[in-house]
Amino acid sequence: MILPVAKLGTFVLKTLSKPLASRLKTQATRHPRFRQSIINFAQANHKFQVNLQRRIYGHATNVEIRPLDEEKAVQAASDFLGEFVVFSIGGGLLVFEVQRSARSEARKEEARKQEVEGLRSEVTDLMRRLEDLEKSMKGGRGLASWLNVDTKQAPSS
Repeated sequence: MILPVAKLGTFVLKTLSKPLASRLKTQATRHPRFRQSIINFAQANHKFQVNLQRRIYGHATNVEIRPLDEEKAVQAASDFLGEFVVFSIGGGLLVFEVQRSARSEARKEEARKQEVEGLRSEVTDLMRRLEDLEKSMKGGRGLASWLNVDTKQAPSS
């Protein structure tokens, strides 16, 4: 019962993260200080991406990189922020699922260990009882001791 509820909860959180990311994107365009900080982030990210691409393709990296215009920078940073929120929530949910699954497996493993220990105890007990029976068979009168037959009486023939 808990598994479908947990799965439904993770699905709801993923679904709610998209409007949250969208709202962050719109707020990023309205607030001046936040806007300036994401513009700075977008420009740094743009420079990093251009330098990385130039290194991959074997071009020189010491060239002047033109900055993005302000609107493109805001759009790029808000897109990045939205995707970051969605992936962060998805990643957190993935970690939660893995930990929950690991705890479940640990409980199953503990139950298996307890079952094996119980079986070992039972086998040990049976082995002890078998040894006791073998000792009584060797030291006693054989099968007659089990049947409560008096072996000292001679047959009357």
